[in-house]
Amino acid sequence: MGVAPFLILLAAIALLPLYRGTAGWWGRPWNKWLLAALCGAAGIGFHYAVAGDLARLLETLLDYLAFIALLASLYIVSGGIHISGAFSGLPWLNTAFLALGALLANVMGTTGASMVFIRPLLHANRRRRHKVHVVVFFIFVVSNTGGLLTPLGDPPLYLGFLKGVPFGWTLGLLPQWALLQALLLTVFHFVDEIVFHREELEIKHALAEDLRLAERPLHIEGWPNLLLLMAILGVVLGAGHLLPGLAKAHGDAHAASIAKIGQVAALALISGMALWLKAGPAGGVPFRRNHFTFEPLGEVASLFLGIFGAMLPALDLMQAHAGHLSLDRPWQFFWMSGGLSSFLDNAPTYLSIASLAAAKVGIHGGSLGALAQNSPTLLKAVACGSVFMGANTYIGNGPNFMVKAIAEHSGLEMPSFLAYMGWSAAVLLPIFLIETLVFFQ
Repeated sequence: MGVAPFLILLAAIALLPLYRGTAGWWGRPWNKWLLAALCGAAGIGFHYAVAGDLARLLETLLDYLAFIALLASLYIVSGGIHISGAFSGLPWLNTAFLALGALLANVMGTTGASMVFIRPLLHANRRRRHKVHVVVFFIFVVSNTGGLLTPLGDPPLYLGFLKGVPFGWTLGLLPQWALLQALLLTVFHFVDEIVFHREELEIKHALAEDLRLAERPLHIEGWPNLLLLMAILGVVLGAGHLLPGLAKAHGDAHAASIAKIGQVAALALISGMALWLKAGPAGGVPFRRNHFTFEPLGEVASLFLGIFGAMLPALDLMQAHAGHLSLDRPWQFFWMSGGLSSFLDNAPTYLSIASLAAAKVGIHGGSLGALAQNSPTLLKAVACGSVFMGANTYIGNGPNFMVKAIAEHSGLEMPSFLAYMGWSAAVLLPIFLIETLVFFQ
């Protein structure tokens, strides 16, 4: 019964846009806010009625505020960065775009890389009639699987870093990352070549002409916003380095809250500076060229408001029964963490399954640092499952819905929730099986 609000919200996201009678209602922003708020409040009510844990509710509120502050700051700051140059929607250039995004996702985070690269990728492919697959693979590669190699890459890895996993430990995931990216980019290039050859001859000539007539190989407008982007990364990394000292002074729970509040305040200040630049005559040029609006951000903020509250009973249920699960092999942890991360927030899923893995091998207190040292294969399985399989659905990772919303705002009709899952089942699941056979048997 407690998971009903989450299932209702999930069904609404998946089904309401499909039917003519409900699509119009769902398309109004305030209706999304209303339904998300009701489902979130119901989830919170179920959790409090059973657990009576007010501290957990406050922690969830801070988690949501930190999540939205990071997403909003990256969205606003990246909106003032306009990238243009000698690129168009040719298959080899699209593949190179995704490969570069996968690399930079480890430095800028999957959210930062997604926000910076999705607009120029859409612009490069503006002449192509068939380009939905380009955005779908962008979500697979840049918004999710690319950010595996550093704690900055994806929220689960950042939480692992805060819980004692050494900063450089994730570089040991390079073989898993490299195999996945090689397979995904190969499949994408093959698909994009097939689709491209079906385009009209005039479109092919226009794309080649765009490349020939480009004034320069690469041009970036909005350099002050690039500095603000570095400031965002500094805030995230700084919060992690300050946390141990805060924990010694105030205890773990209070330290985490202080760090999140400080992070939200700092990110709000950076967002304010970006909006101040936007208001200027010169600073507003990149925003105008990016056709910047707040609509995609509002849609994501509303839906994840409901998700954060509604998923509380589901997480409670998972934690209550986790100890009874017969998990002991790396492949089991890979698919368990991945399956849950496809629908629940992948950060708390990572912490729950990693703590379970630590308990299974007898590590007292669920120390993730000790797990990384003594049973690295189990933690690698959890990390890869949580990061990779966030790509399975639009709600598996924050950037997924944001990229979808930006693409739709540009006029591209993206796949529905269920159709997107069809893409992920066809493309990602076979690759995950290969990863399992190679690394996690």
